[in-house]
Amino acid sequence: MLRKLEEKDAPFMLEWMHDKEITAGFQRPFSQATLETVLSFIQNSFDEENQNFAFVNAEDEYLGTISLKHISHVNDKAEYAVVARKCAQGTGAAKKATEELIQYAFTELGLHKVYLSVLEENVRAQKFYEKCGFIKEGLEVDAVKINGVYHNHMWYGMITDSYTHLRAHETGAYLVC
Repeated sequence: MLRKLEEKDAPFMLEWMHDKEITAGFQRPFSQATLETVLSFIQNSFDEENQNFAFVNAEDEYLGTISLKHISHVNDKAEYAVVARKCAQGTGAAKKATEELIQYAFTELGLHKVYLSVLEENVRAQKFYEKCGFIKEGLEVDAVKINGVYHNHMWYGMITDSYTHLRAHETGAYLVC
């Protein structure tokens, strides 16, 4: 289930931000995050351009953050991002959250495209995105510099037509990851 981020999520967000395994491929140094910076992020986490949601379990416990960033109503597109706490990985929670977010993006926001980039070496994430219906669009060479080393980015996207096609071929939900 998706909901807006709340202050009570901050300690759980700090948990993944300070986990070196989870943030190893991130360009931003989340290890420097503090409770104050996370609370500030939560307070400013939802507007016309960036919409960050918590995905939660049945008890409303924060499992991770899923986002539409750089929302452009000029080009009808947004960037997708997701991160899950270690305890939520492998549970299907991020897959379900992705389904909900994609549906929201295309039906509620009326977007034409949702896109993402991922480090070329992050094969596990690429498989996840492909299972969720994202299509590989290309490679950006030396796209980001992490710890002094350049890394390639793989770009993925999903457009309205592919979303509609996936939804038409599934029963009860637009897709099963």
